Amino acid sequence: MLEKDFKKEFIAEYNKKLVTAEEAVKVVKSSDWIDFGWNNCTPEAMDKALAKRLVELEDIKFRGSLLLKVPEIFKIKEPEKHFTWNSWHMSGIERNAIEQGFAFYAPIKFSELPKYYRDSKDSLDVAMFQTSPMNSQGYFNFGPNAAHMKAVCEKAKVVIVEINKNMPICFGGELKEESIHISDVDMIVEGDNPELGELISPKPSEVDKIVAKLIVEEIPNGACLQLGIGGMPSAVGSLIAQSDLKNLGVHSEMYGDAFFDIAISGKINGSCKNIDRFKQTYSFGAGTKRLYDYLNYNEECMIAPVDYTNDVGVISSIDNFISINNTIDVDLFGQVNSESSGTRHISGAGGQLDFVIGAYLSKGGKSFICCSSTFKTKDGKIKSRILPTLNQGSIVTDTRANVHYLVTEYGKINLKGLTTWQRAESIISIAHPDFRDELIREAEKFKIWRKSNKR
Repeated sequence: MLEKDFKKEFIAEYNKKLVTAEEAVKVVKSSDWIDFGWNNCTPEAMDKALAKRLVELEDIKFRGSLLLKVPEIFKIKEPEKHFTWNSWHMSGIERNAIEQGFAFYAPIKFSELPKYYRDSKDSLDVAMFQTSPMNSQGYFNFGPNAAHMKAVCEKAKVVIVEINKNMPICFGGELKEESIHISDVDMIVEGDNPELGELISPKPSEVDKIVAKLIVEEIPNGACLQLGIGGMPSAVGSLIAQSDLKNLGVHSEMYGDAFFDIAISGKINGSCKNIDRFKQTYSFGAGTKRLYDYLNYNEECMIAPVDYTNDVGVISSIDNFISINNTIDVDLFGQVNSESSGTRHISGAGGQLDFVIGAYLSKGGKSFICCSSTFKTKDGKIKSRILPTLNQGSIVTDTRANVHYLVTEYGKINLKGLTTWQRAESIISIAHPDFRDELIREAEKFKIWRKSNKR
């Protein structure tokens, strides 16, 4: 069959599967599990249509994560009576939904998601999400959202794609999990082509800049970078862009504006990577429009499933791997909490632990967990992020055995191999001076402070 005949065949199949958003959401019934895309591929036309239907339904279970826009389904009256939102990794929108009583976090390492979908006996009735328009070979691109989407499509009983002409085309290299073929799609909705949701990083503070400087001086030429979400990783990116570093590589869970800044400054070429040479490898992209424009049809950037980008074995195989992530607080034993404030949910586990372990195992690699030494509460009180023990209900994201470098504006410490008394002294040394005496008293109570330790 000639190529032009293939195109005719795809067009005929496309037209046969084309429906309105209102028609598409009729497939949803009470008690269904619905995968609602995530990040930039959460549907919008079908979201509006389903919001109108939800009042007729009950016990709908949505899965999604990292929402960048408030869905219409969240705005219905008494949403908790009709559905629950189950998130793999929460944004501020989803944290607010927890407070309203209809959203819940699903604790999992992000790297495990594809396996979870493929191996789980749990039901997935409908998957609905945004994609790019179909190409001449019959494929719909997931855009900067590949991570676990192929596994979702393989698991779902019904797959519905919503076309968005603004969705970037993100190349997937040899792994080929960046798109879905029309033969695997049940229905197609032509959406309203909204602009993608943006993730705006906070402007780096002076503390962020100090921490960034401490980290950047540890990065060698030819290093491969992973950057997390937040002001400090963004500050690191800005400082790298202004530095003399060269021949850098990228292998990251998230590709954000910080990488864009480094790339356009000419610091990235991937020439020193042991694998995927000359490629910037990532599992999803979230940032501003300039980032999405940069990723669109960019052969240098390779989007990959998250069980590849976050695989400890893959990470550790790359020499001079540098992992940089934020945290909420840390205790005197070296336990790192990046997910909650006590029992109040803040974020997900994501791939932080995978990168902490993988970077340390890398030849010449280093993992950095960073935070400001203090924070200000709503009532204006200053509190330490370095605590005697984590607050009740706080989550241990990185165990004390796994943490490598810990950094605040007061310095950086390497915790590997240190005994409890050495750890306590090192950690207290980078706490805010106003809290050090109190932390020492607590360390003494815990029997992790020696009389010979410096005060």
